[in-house]
Amino acid sequence: MPAAAVTEPGATLRVTEIFHSIQGESSRVGLPTVFVRLTGCPLRCVWCDTEYAFSGGELLGIADIVQRVAGFKCATVCVTGGEPLAQKNCLPLLVALCDAGHSVSLETSGALDIGGIDPRVARIVDLKAPGSAEQAKNRMQNLDLLTADDEVKFVLASREDYDWALSVCRQWQIPERCPVLFSPVSAQLDPAQLAQWVLDDRLPVRFQLQMHKLLWGNTRGC
Repeated sequence: MPAAAVTEPGATLRVTEIFHSIQGESSRVGLPTVFVRLTGCPLRCVWCDTEYAFSGGELLGIADIVQRVAGFKCATVCVTGGEPLAQKNCLPLLVALCDAGHSVSLETSGALDIGGIDPRVARIVDLKAPGSAEQAKNRMQNLDLLTADDEVKFVLASREDYDWALSVCRQWQIPERCPVLFSPVSAQLDPAQLAQWVLDDRLPVRFQLQMHKLLWGNTRGC
């Protein structure tokens, strides 16, 4: 079990937005959720849909963030980005949210070490396929740390990406460790085609579309 994250006096994070919406991805899809989107990301995936979170944002203390989250009166919280782990105070924020009684998930690229995260947090690790142009940033050692409470997400733009994801799943036996999610890149891979590949190969994975985009376009959701 990782050591508890220590909150330094006056600890702050740069936050792009805090909002209440429907979870559009992961096994929590459909749940009303408060999203805490932290600012900054060391990756530049070619299909990124949250470039507005790369910079800017508002500097907030951890207590302030927890208070704003509490105002939505929603039990489920998702800390996302950008890449939330790029800010060192993300770890004590996760602890504080769990201590406040929330069911917390973290969406991370998997490029940074997930070992120090509070074990109460569900880690959603988004491995980068070749088509993202950021495959080299994947920290594959993270896969050894996965538990049944975590999930691994693959966003796929082509058959090459799909074959790569299939190879990684088999090599690391990811479906035996935790749930696996396959999603198509919007306007690049036909969702029906990806679904058919999953069926043809009898894969024990969850095919998913981004529900929030089906509901509201790219204006709300994680």
